[in-house]
Parts: sequence; structure tokens; C-alpha cells
Amino acid sequence: MNYCSNCGARVASRIPADDDRPRFICDSCHTVHYENPKVVVGCIPEWEDRILLCRRAIEPCYGLWTLPAGFLENGETVEEGARREAFEEVRADVKILSLYTLLNLTQINQIYLLFRAHLVEQSFKAGHETLEARLFTEPEIPWDDLAFLSIKETLKLYFLDRPTGAFPLHMGRIPDD
Repeated sequence: MNYCSNCGARVASRIPADDDRPRFICDSCHTVHYENPKVVVGCIPEWEDRILLCRRAIEPCYGLWTLPAGFLENGETVEEGARREAFEEVRADVKILSLYTLLNLTQINQIYLLFRAHLVEQSFKAGHETLEARLFTEPEIPWDDLAFLSIKETLKLYFLDRPTGAFPLHMGRIPDD
């Protein structure tokens, strides 16, 4: 950050009084600019024994497979964001069931919230950020062509939990994504 979004003056990075880390501070209007993690929301769209994945038409990871997910927008709940991402990426209407994974990616300042969800109907197609959308059974999952470690870990947990029918909330930290 070079300039204050409040007044336009230059900012400097230093530790404010009563704080423990450097922040961008405006010497003109004295605004302290806090930077916080981005929240990524998405879902595991289920249809019978299959999972809906989408092949990315954008970077990063162009051409690789992922679950429908993206950044939470201001003014929406995490569930609304997950439903919106499913519609934007795979034109699917989903019913959110429960939060399934909360993953911390501290090295890139992101928090992933991925929900279990049911497709309302078996209707989907590629959105503008997607090359292809397809339902996969567990043996068909393209494990070597998944875009992100957070998605791979979520799917591994899902397929471990599915035989029991119990889907507890999993929380963790992904070292590199």
C-alpha cells in the first residue's frame, strides 16, 4: 500500500501504539489501515453418489479441476456466497447442508469455508470461469489434476466420512496451496 484510501496521502508501515505488528498508517489523517484475510466460500455439490467438479477457465490453475468456490462478497452470508459460487461456476442450484471444512491458509492470508450441498436438480453447465462441469464418482475423481491442496484435502476427508454418513466439521491448516 502506498497511499491512504481515506485522504490520498502517502502511508508508512510501522507498529501503532498498543499493537503488535506493522500496519500501514497515514501521517496526514492518522488512519490505520488493517489488512485481513480473504474468505473463500464454496461447496461439495452432491448428486446421488457423485460430486460435481468444474475445470477452471481462469488462472491460477487454468485447466485443473476444483469444487465451485470463490471469494465471499460484501453483504452476503457464507451460505449465500457458496450458493452464488455454485451458480456462477457451474450454473447449479444447490441446497446448503452444513459447513464441512474450515481451512486456514495463512501463507496467502485466506480462510476456506466449504459446505456440503445437494444439487436441487441434475442441471448444470459451465459458467464463464469454467471450461467444463462434470459429476464424478469417487474412483473417477481426477486426483492428480485437482487445482488446490485445500480442495484435495476436503475431498479426501469427504470420502473418508461418507461411508459412515457422519460429516463432522473439519478444521485445519493447509501449509501450501
